[in-house]
Parts: sequence; C-alpha cells; structure tokens
Amino acid sequence: MQEQIPTVNLADFLNGGVTAIDQHALAVACEDHGFFLLAGHGQDALVSKVFAQAQSFFGQPTEVKRSVYRNESNPLGYYDRELTKQRRDLKEVFDFKTGGHISKNPLRHSRWPAQPEQLRPVLTDYFSTFTEMSEQVMAMVLMALGLPEAAARSTVADNFGLSHTSAARLNFYPADDPVAEQERDGLTPLGDMALHHHTDPGAITLLLQDDQGGLQAQSKRHGWVDVAPKPGTIVVNIGDVMQVWSNDRCTAGCHRVLPVKSAAGRFSVPFFFQPKVDAMIEPWVADSELPRYEAFSWQQYIRGRVTDNFADYGVEDIQVERYRVVS
Repeated sequence: MQEQIPTVNLADFLNGGVTAIDQHALAVACEDHGFFLLAGHGQDALVSKVFAQAQSFFGQPTEVKRSVYRNESNPLGYYDRELTKQRRDLKEVFDFKTGGHISKNPLRHSRWPAQPEQLRPVLTDYFSTFTEMSEQVMAMVLMALGLPEAAARSTVADNFGLSHTSAARLNFYPADDPVAEQERDGLTPLGDMALHHHTDPGAITLLLQDDQGGLQAQSKRHGWVDVAPKPGTIVVNIGDVMQVWSNDRCTAGCHRVLPVKSAAGRFSVPFFFQPKVDAMIEPWVADSELPRYEAFSWQQYIRGRVTDNFADYGVEDIQVERYRVVS
C-alpha cells in the first residue's frame, strides 16, 4: 500500500512554489491519513550522522544510558519503559532539545551523556536544521490547503518563532524487552506493538526511519497502510494541533509500529514541530464556518501528553477530542 503515501519534493517547492508540487495529492493525504514522504531536502549527510550517533548511544551498556535517565520532573533524557495508551512500548528513547523555548525550571533540561562525544554537536546541528525545514514544510502544507504564500509564511512565523517548543528524540526498537526481567515486577506489561497507535500532539512531525520497516498509518479509506522506507526521504505526519487549526480538514496521523523481528532492531528519529510556549490552540475559520473545537492552552495540553507517557495514572491520556464542540 506504499502508493497511499505520496512523495513531495521540497526542493521543487522552494524553487517554484506550491505549483511545482502535486498539491492535490498532498492535500488528499493530509485529509485521509496525515502522512507523506519528503524528498529533495538536501540533508542526506546529516541524516547519516544522526543515525550513527543513535546507534552509538543505544549500543552502550544500560548503566551508561541510565546516567541520563529521565524522571517525573524532567521528560528529557533516556527512558526504557514508556507508555502509549496505557500500554508499555517495546522501545528505548532518548529525548532532547537544543533550541526554541527553554524552561524556566532548572530541573527541565536536556541531559547529555559523556559518550558518544559527538552526540551533542550532531544533534544540535540536526535540531537547528530540522527547525528550519519544519517551517518550510508547514508553509508548503498551508499553501497546498489554499493559503496564499505570504499568509502561509506569516502564519508559521506568528505561531512558532523563537519561542517554539519543538522537541526531538532518538528511538530504538529492540527485538526483546529492554527492561531486565528482575526489574519488571510492578511494571505495566508490554503490549502487542513496538509502539502503540497514537497521534502526535504538535503541528507536524519530521521522522527519519531506517530500512527495517514496521511503521503504519491509519487511513480512513484503506485501514492500516504501510509507511514503507524509501531511501532519501523523510516521513512527515500531521499532528493534533494542525487538525484543530484546520478545523478537521487535516487529519492528525494515527500511527503505530509493528514488533521488530530483526536482532539488530529498528532506529527512528522524530522531530516534533510544536507551537510557541504561550500559544492558544483554536480553529482558523472564516466568518461563515463554525469552529469544531474550543480554544485550549498548548502548554497544558503538551504537559498532559508527556506526563501520561511516563506513568500509568489510570486514565486515558489527553486527546484533542476533549475540546471538540458538541453540536
């Protein structure tokens, strides 16, 4: 079902505007399942460096990785028991950020391990580069949905800017439980997926994935479809915020990752492009259109989503459906 996920060339867009890409295919993908592939980004060398650092970091002994272990007060760092939909995922993560809004809380900071030495400089370069790329992709999506270029670019600047709250992570999906057997007492059991179905909370996500496969998106028309690896491309998916902003014209991409069968595991690297820290999220509607969501605080929303990934508090994690207007 690879044909269900269109490929859009970023270089063509930057050189010729929205008329230089298949904007119809992009709009349909955003409406149906929220996924497309991005070619022509010009960052193949950086992508290779990022994957090399991910492999080096996750290949270290557990005690080394846990030197930067996350906790309830700080969501940044290494973690090996994350939850999605109140089920434990079969993966390890390293969360970080190097730009945008920096929390005033001194306990909420990126944790950098001593090894590998190039991890921090490479990921700092990646964060800056993918922030700029995300701004370009956001403008492209808005223009494909019919917004004039000047309005699209000013919309991105107004809603993100220097105080954007974007974040990134390294993912490693091993074939076996990363938590040692003697440490599993009281833990939420593993579910039936490497990563359980969910949507991303922000505006868009730019995802690097290796060649192992396993990522699937939920299509309204075709059910679960594979987002198969395609060399030289970056996976882009729509997030909750873009669904609300577009008043349901765009669909937040519900996705999951199947269990990995290879002993080598699977690596992926998502960049979550997220609004400025004080943003209020509400539909952008014309005078004649009724908003389908109530306005809500981005800061409160993302805090709820991150907290629910850390521990099971006995309730379903927060979703944008909570703010849907009941007719």
